[in-house]
Amino acid sequence: MTGEIQPNGKIALCGLLAAEITEQLGITPAFHGKQLFSWIGKGAESFGAMTNLPAPLRAQLAETTVLRSTAVSAVLTDRDGTVKLQITLADGLAVETVLLTDRDGRKTACVSCQAGCAMRCAFCQTGQLGLARSLAAAEIVEQFLHLEKHAGTLDNIVFMGMGEPMTNLPAVRKAIAVLTDRGGRALSARRITLSTSGIVAGIYDLADNGPHVRLAVSLTTADTALRERLMPVTVANPLPALREAIAYYTEKTGRRVTLEAALLHDTNTGDASARNLIAFARGLDAHINLIPWNPVETLDFAEPTAAECKQFAETLRRAGLNVTLRTRRGRDIGGACGQLGKTLAPTITTRNGC
Repeated sequence: MTGEIQPNGKIALCGLLAAEITEQLGITPAFHGKQLFSWIGKGAESFGAMTNLPAPLRAQLAETTVLRSTAVSAVLTDRDGTVKLQITLADGLAVETVLLTDRDGRKTACVSCQAGCAMRCAFCQTGQLGLARSLAAAEIVEQFLHLEKHAGTLDNIVFMGMGEPMTNLPAVRKAIAVLTDRGGRALSARRITLSTSGIVAGIYDLADNGPHVRLAVSLTTADTALRERLMPVTVANPLPALREAIAYYTEKTGRRVTLEAALLHDTNTGDASARNLIAFARGLDAHINLIPWNPVETLDFAEPTAAECKQFAETLRRAGLNVTLRTRRGRDIGGACGQLGKTLAPTITTRNGC
């Protein structure tokens, strides 16, 4: 694989493995390529810092490659500790990536795989933007490294930011390969979660060809008519086929799947919605995450009440399902689930022609 060529003609190194760096740049001896890859995993931002590389090689790298093809253009911090970075890409587009810290101090990077999103989920800010383009592997890896520079060593990464990972699976796979390589950042695959709106073919592809990361499916409702209205992806990926794909992923990988549901007031929180979700999840090795909807001013939905969420969760638990009712974080900075892209709307839509 060749590295992504930037508008300035230079190669973005963060999307390459050690052997690819060595081959593409013609580095000899080969162990210098491994050293360079190790420095990238450590978050090095200048070739000058790579003191174990020969000076002529460092000069060559500065002329022909870049350690960062992207730049942090804004940092927003919520009072609950959530941090959102706006990251500008080399072509002027921008994406957002979020740092989440749980009560035990574990840090998770929520990264984007696309600028905008083509899925058009009715309750999601990002879905209203349309798709500008998919990100390259280097642009994905760099989000993680930008967050580590800001917050120190991260524990987990979730592909739950802007975009649908299954429609950019080659770049997502490559980013995961770079981040998990033992010669570089060496992040465990067990600490990686990929969230999809329910692209059936992508789930089978991931099951058959890896990597076998944690899989989360944004289900929201198991009522076909309602899901088709809320999540147009359902039309081409109907619920029965989606359920079969989830079961296949669990059987093939041995991993429990997470089913995510954004709870919308008086929309998908009633008894009928609970019964449909119970029927869908029963027999699957799945954990259910209930996420109270986060407000987006331009969308015609309302937040569920605390009592509404509690009753829905209890109904599922009484049916024997494993359920977690999530705490909302990052809402003040537009960094909560479903809110990403608010500050980027003019940039995305201008580039997308919408």
